[in-house]
Amino acid sequence: MAFIADVILGVKPSATMVATQKARDLKAQGRDIISLSVGEPDFDTPDHIKEAGIAAIRRGETKYPPVLGIPALREAIAAKFKRENGISYKASDTIVGTGAKQILFNAFMATMNPGDEVIIPAPYWVSYPDMVQLCGGKPVIVGTTLKGGFKLQAEDLERAITPKTKWLVLNSPSNPSGAAYTAAELKSLTDVLVKHPHVWLLTDDMYEHLVYGDFVFTTPLQVEPSLYDRTLTLNGVSKAYAMTGWRIGYAAGPAVLIKAMDMLQGQQTSGATTIAQFAAVEALNGSQDHLPVFRKAFQERRDLVVSMLNQAKYLQCPMPEGAFYVYPSCADAIGKTTQDGKVIHTDEDFISGLLEQEGVAVVHGSAFGQGPNFRISYATSTKVLEDACSRIQRFTASLV
Repeated sequence: MAFIADVILGVKPSATMVATQKARDLKAQGRDIISLSVGEPDFDTPDHIKEAGIAAIRRGETKYPPVLGIPALREAIAAKFKRENGISYKASDTIVGTGAKQILFNAFMATMNPGDEVIIPAPYWVSYPDMVQLCGGKPVIVGTTLKGGFKLQAEDLERAITPKTKWLVLNSPSNPSGAAYTAAELKSLTDVLVKHPHVWLLTDDMYEHLVYGDFVFTTPLQVEPSLYDRTLTLNGVSKAYAMTGWRIGYAAGPAVLIKAMDMLQGQQTSGATTIAQFAAVEALNGSQDHLPVFRKAFQERRDLVVSMLNQAKYLQCPMPEGAFYVYPSCADAIGKTTQDGKVIHTDEDFISGLLEQEGVAVVHGSAFGQGPNFRISYATSTKVLEDACSRIQRFTASLV
């Protein structure tokens, strides 16, 4: 009898973490490596947020917290949704987790029965399908196209829905593509969901504040309030507040779901770290002056990377609306040969050749469910990005 559970044996390691670790290992061996694989802002947590965490320590806020989160943070979350999104949630409708990953996992675990289906547009964040499988569900992957901006189309959503469909997962702006849905594009999708009352919507708004130019962020409940009783709205402080290591995610939704997630989390980790929660209160309630600074820097980096990649031979890189990723196609490089004589058959071959020849670490698109593409995180300095993109240009120019 096997000791490790079958469900664990079917789970793949996170491709982004694998790529990041490989870059670290090569750096440790003395290689000149530029890693563009990690989805983490290079900015520090703003000082007023750090000070709120320090103050919480000094006040002795170091005891077990409530499973659902400290009252001050749950009030701040409800206020944030009302202020920024026009959605009325009570504090009792909210839940705080150890990062958004825990919120997602608990939502699936609390609702999945064997064979339940979850619709996930591709390209997708690498953890969605594995989480669904770990919770006994079946991921139903629906492809998108570069021409369509890597956005789910209403007719494709309609075709994917079956009597077994339990959730649609919608991530806007998207990791890995940076694509974000307009209000009109969301309305076309929510119109489909309205016709299928058994399908719930899990909207991952983690990159809400990182949209560029004149793009206006919209969350689905703003365009279709009738989905209120079957939507879980997910967010967190990791990206927009540069708080990845503080590990605070949050969500709001119907009481029946929040109660089930509360019960599950109570048997799992209990409440998230008190100190991080008090810092998150300040993040949501305090000064937002850093956000325009972050956005300006990220937009300049996005524009630089898209321009340089579109000057690279064999690559096609669309301009994303948000997040801090680009998702270029390397389809025209398939079948070409690297300097050391290796034929590029897949996007994974492409990124392996790029790492070996030029020392640039990125993540292959097939890890996100759709290739031949690759993901670049531009959450690093302009100088590093210029160097990396020059190396990518040199690599593609060398292919024959």
